[in-house]
Amino acid sequence: MVLTDRQRSDLHAGIHEYLLSRGEKFAAAAAALALADPDACGKSESSSSSTTPLLEKKWTAVPRLQRKVLELERAVSTHASYHAHRSSITSGTVSNGNSNEGDGNRRMIPRPPAVHDLRGHSAVVTSVEVHPLYTIAVSGSEDGTIKVWDHESGEYFRTLKGHTNSIHGLSFTPTGSHLASASSDLSVKIWDFNTYTCVRTLRGHDHTISSVLFLPGPLSLFASGLSSAGNDTSEGSSAGEPTSSGTGIDSSLTGSQFLVSASRDTTVKFWDVETGFCDATISDHTDWVRCLAVRPESNSTPASSTTSSTTAANEEAVATSTTTASLLATAGNDRAIMVYDAESRKKICELRGHDHVVETLAFLTCAPPSKSSKDSGTKITSEERRRKDEIRDYLASGSRDRTVKLWSVKAASCLMSFEAHENWIRGVLIHPNGRFIISCGDDRSIRVFDIKANRCLRTIDAAHAHFVSSIAMHHTLPVLVSGSVDTTVKCWQLD
Repeated sequence: MVLTDRQRSDLHAGIHEYLLSRGEKFAAAAAALALADPDACGKSESSSSSTTPLLEKKWTAVPRLQRKVLELERAVSTHASYHAHRSSITSGTVSNGNSNEGDGNRRMIPRPPAVHDLRGHSAVVTSVEVHPLYTIAVSGSEDGTIKVWDHESGEYFRTLKGHTNSIHGLSFTPTGSHLASASSDLSVKIWDFNTYTCVRTLRGHDHTISSVLFLPGPLSLFASGLSSAGNDTSEGSSAGEPTSSGTGIDSSLTGSQFLVSASRDTTVKFWDVETGFCDATISDHTDWVRCLAVRPESNSTPASSTTSSTTAANEEAVATSTTTASLLATAGNDRAIMVYDAESRKKICELRGHDHVVETLAFLTCAPPSKSSKDSGTKITSEERRRKDEIRDYLASGSRDRTVKLWSVKAASCLMSFEAHENWIRGVLIHPNGRFIISCGDDRSIRVFDIKANRCLRTIDAAHAHFVSSIAMHHTLPVLVSGSVDTTVKCWQLD
């Protein structure tokens, strides 16, 4: 690469400036003579003592920019491969249920050993979550802190402090701009993930808060970017009072207007993210509510019914609403799973079948929408729509009865039950491709179940040295994160 006269002059000035900043006056003078550019070198002599040398700035900028380029190239490559994989899923590959070794590179399920073993907590890790956009994972612990990690490099970022007791649940907004945490100190805290500060504290529960989730808002909100600006309120509420640090939350930028919390006081509360006030309270459970799961509203337009029968049309409307609406599921010590319309807060169904406490729930929250003719020139076939709706209808649950169950919300029935775990099940999730259920438990294992084959496909024995308390998976990046009673957080690569 040949430098222009301007670039060459700047380089000479930078060398001269650097030598002067190091106290090498004779070397600087010699360099000025050798470079035969005294005018350029003389420009920086007066400013070299008060500012960082230009050469040092550029020298440190090069590796930083190189790293950024590598990260972006890696992200582009990962998203491209996942887009191709998900396109094959929506075109019918998933319905084949093929899980042979020839397709192993496309299953994207966790494999041992762990790529990172993150240490820093001084007590049990109760909850882990991954950022929806960045290579960031967060972990909550009984030590009352939240730690932020880079799950790709394994680096520790920082610790968020504010709770005075154990943390039990974590949840990011759809845009990743804010993080919510639930604690035994009877509060939910909302953290600005740009400044890493607590911007609001929600109080209203009378006992331990076990779980917290942001409800995704309309899809138009998701493209608003990352921010945390808005107006705050100072008035209280009889149902629950917010305490703010002075920074408001704009739901049009977070992608979520409401937050849901579950508590040992047997209630589920809906909170307005902008005002911090309790918007509604559900009291259908008779015991400790331990877990929550939310299914975002579908952005696909359901096929209209062609029947002229009013009864058939009504049945079709109910089925369509159940398939496309935003749903909330709750469960706990009373062994019942309640499913609600998240907008109207009305109960849709009650699922029973577990013989012990239900510890964890999961919807398929990340299934990609099929491309419409407007986007790609292809129409969604009835079979593709049927398969997509079938996957969206899945709800997985894990219980102390050592079973993982897969439910159909529309049919209000259990589709299958997996009994491979040897102890209580603590965490469960449905793989973004809709083919697998991943679970963890007190038998220290992480297990992968094939839904089509109705069997345990992979077991990671002794994934941790103690009970595995929580798992989380990124919806596009090939990583699964787990937390344990052994106080560690582990990152697992997917293959």
